[in-house]
Amino acid sequence: MAWPFAARAQQSAMPVIGFLDSGSSGTNANLVAALSQGLKEAGYVEGQSVGIEYRWADGDYDRLPALAADLVRRQVSVIVATGGEPSGRAAKAATTTIPIVFDSGNSPVELGWVTSLNRPGGNMTGVNQMIAELVTKQLGLLHELIPQAQVIAMLVNANNPRTESLVRKAQTTAGALGCNLQILTAGSEQDFDTAFTTLVPRHAGALFVSPDPFFYRQRDRIIALAARYAVPALYVRREFAAAGGLMSYGTSLADTYRQVGLYAGRILNGEKPADLPVVQPTKFELIINLKTAKSLGLTIPPSLLATADEVIE
Repeated sequence: MAWPFAARAQQSAMPVIGFLDSGSSGTNANLVAALSQGLKEAGYVEGQSVGIEYRWADGDYDRLPALAADLVRRQVSVIVATGGEPSGRAAKAATTTIPIVFDSGNSPVELGWVTSLNRPGGNMTGVNQMIAELVTKQLGLLHELIPQAQVIAMLVNANNPRTESLVRKAQTTAGALGCNLQILTAGSEQDFDTAFTTLVPRHAGALFVSPDPFFYRQRDRIIALAARYAVPALYVRREFAAAGGLMSYGTSLADTYRQVGLYAGRILNGEKPADLPVVQPTKFELIINLKTAKSLGLTIPPSLLATADEVIE
């Protein structure tokens, strides 16, 4: 009779991680698996040695503050804030004491989340995906693929607070490449058709889909629209290219979630976020879908094929 009591006592003492993500559970199963892998590397298995309270915003960033506040009320041990800055911003506003492990697209120092990358200082640390820094490289790859394109369209989510800074960076890069950048906006599911219908009157010869958790959730629809309008498109996540997109270049999102899980586990083991350096990505993936290129009548330059990390045929 003593064993069930001991088991219940052990379960009640199990630490709980609050998971706050701006995306949707339906399209992020692989990322949750990567998070679990990171936790496992730190010695934690969900349901056995750690519990996880999942909170998904399903692309509606306005829901994040309430979801973060709910996790704080539940007194979770650590908050994992993934899916970009909106989640980290909501978690930061909700607590100054509970450790937070974030996934950031821009410099967390500039965002005011940490004092420095090497020694964050407060209750936050995590991974910086350097999204803003990659825009120049991504547009350069698109220009190398479609050098004749005088107009490049950029699909952005106007509801994302980092969009303005990304657009400024992209406009500077496009100007240096001698291209005109046209901005397409989609903040809801109803906006995509309207945005893509403007490609032809704007004479867009290529499309850059900016990084956004909402776009990640809508990737099948975006890829289908790019195919319908026969526009060569570059994405920032390999999942787009794997699902039929032409080309992607960026950091590994799965590895980001794994690192976030590892840091959450290390904090549960007693380390402090103030002492855990913000992780900077060292691996960037170029994925090319040759089947899609063929359907668009494109010949991929040998220089791109030679540097690709993966070619999908």
